[in-house]
Amino acid sequence: MRRFLLASLICAPFVANAAPACEGMPGEAQVTVQLFYGRAMKGGAQIDAAQWADYLAREVTPRFPAGLTVLEASGQWQQRATGKVIREKSTVVEIVTSPSAETWAKVAAVREAYKKRFAQESVGLVTNLSCAAWD
Repeated sequence: MRRFLLASLICAPFVANAAPACEGMPGEAQVTVQLFYGRAMKGGAQIDAAQWADYLAREVTPRFPAGLTVLEASGQWQQRATGKVIREKSTVVEIVTSPSAETWAKVAAVREAYKKRFAQESVGLVTNLSCAAWD
């Protein structure tokens, strides 16, 4: 809860300034959320296609039914405890949605669900203001 409150305070000016970002551009102010998922588990096991599809169907799609994009990737990150660079199969989920407290709560929920279900240290998150048109 503290992390969500902190994110809300940090993002409040970001959200408040969203409307002018699209002035003179097609579309409306949105936020692009990118989630970075490592697919390796402790002990060397991999999160397979069926496990990933189940997570996506149960956790992400119900919270963001308007649409999302899933990209397969190769990622790397530095392990916090050892400083070792880990390379692994990764998946990126990109969601274009409205910047709101409800959105941030949904993003936090999908990240926590993945970490808990697959014993992951983190799920990367990048957000950017964007102008989106779907016509």
